[in-house]
Amino acid sequence: MTALPRQEPAQYVYLAARPDGRRTMGLRRARDPRHLTEQLRRDRLVPLRTWTLPAWAPGGGGRVSLKDQAELHTQLAQLLTRSVPLVEALDVTATAVAPRTRPRVERMRDLVASGASFADAATAVALFDRVTISVYRASERTGDLGGAARQLSITVRRQLAISGKVGTLLIYPVIVLTISVVVTVFMLTFIVPRIGQALESGGMVLPWFTKAMMGTGIFLRGNALLSTGVVLALVAGGVFARKPIGVGLGRLARRLPLLREVLLAQESARFFTVMAAMTKSGITLADALGVAVEALGHPTLRRQIAGLRKSLIEGGVLRQLIDSVDALPVPTRRLLIAAERAGDLESAFDTLAGDLTEELDRRTTRLLAALEPLLIVAMFLMIGSLLLSIMIPLMKSASQVGL
Repeated sequence: MTALPRQEPAQYVYLAARPDGRRTMGLRRARDPRHLTEQLRRDRLVPLRTWTLPAWAPGGGGRVSLKDQAELHTQLAQLLTRSVPLVEALDVTATAVAPRTRPRVERMRDLVASGASFADAATAVALFDRVTISVYRASERTGDLGGAARQLSITVRRQLAISGKVGTLLIYPVIVLTISVVVTVFMLTFIVPRIGQALESGGMVLPWFTKAMMGTGIFLRGNALLSTGVVLALVAGGVFARKPIGVGLGRLARRLPLLREVLLAQESARFFTVMAAMTKSGITLADALGVAVEALGHPTLRRQIAGLRKSLIEGGVLRQLIDSVDALPVPTRRLLIAAERAGDLESAFDTLAGDLTEELDRRTTRLLAALEPLLIVAMFLMIGSLLLSIMIPLMKSASQVGL
């Protein structure tokens, strides 16, 4: 069977009329404008105008969200294990996912109905990543598509848990720092200049630090449009240069105490989650390692796992190769070696995936506890410096009055 061409739906912004005469705007993913029109009419909407988002725009392309993938795998597992035909299962699944994912599932249903394999159809519509496609392709050879969907559902929900923990780790500092920046900008542009000017009008000689803060605040307030433009330009530059910036931040994070342990636990949990899904689908260990290593973002762990796979293919002894992967903790390596001797690596991968997810939860909690005092220091440096610019001249004035 020849491979189907990859056809990724585009993202559209639409303006449509509702049945009550009001207008509404939204985002939809569709193969083409005609397909978008069909979707809107099914929802009793009359399209007025549509715009195609570029692929680099947020929401303009990319993978299906993990939440939608989990729902899709779960629905397929429930239906296929009850002997529901694949085309009907996909038809039901299309109603359970988010509207932006529905056109891809519908397109895949049409391809399967026309004779394509499930894995080829999923590849054509860019529904899953390579790891998931490999698992489904192997399960089609063994005739256990429902079992593969069940295992992938567990895998994706574990990945959702990992992503949720990392998201929790990031949200708290971002909220605190955002509030601190807003308060700092407000004080710098309005409070400090007014108090400083009032002190100067009273004949007080201000120190250089207070004058510098006053000058900065007056400049920002008098050039609000310029300042806003500079901020927007920096944000736009950060968006376009997000890949090199992300690489640089990743290198820095892997060198910081506590944070590097969290990142290693996250990458290890993801790796063993993928390995558990692939080995349970009957994929050979070497092939599973070749695909799973692509899910790793940790350079050292990725390099060592890739070296293990290469040496394994060349005839190396697995237990000796496992012991050479020193990026993994010693207990993890010992468990893998014991499982290899017992011939039960599949269960070991599944156990390690669960254990490392719990370990990630514990390390995330510790890191959050360590971040709290650091955030307090950062808040003091931003807001406290402004307070000091006001308090220093007031304390000098008080001491002079006391003399």
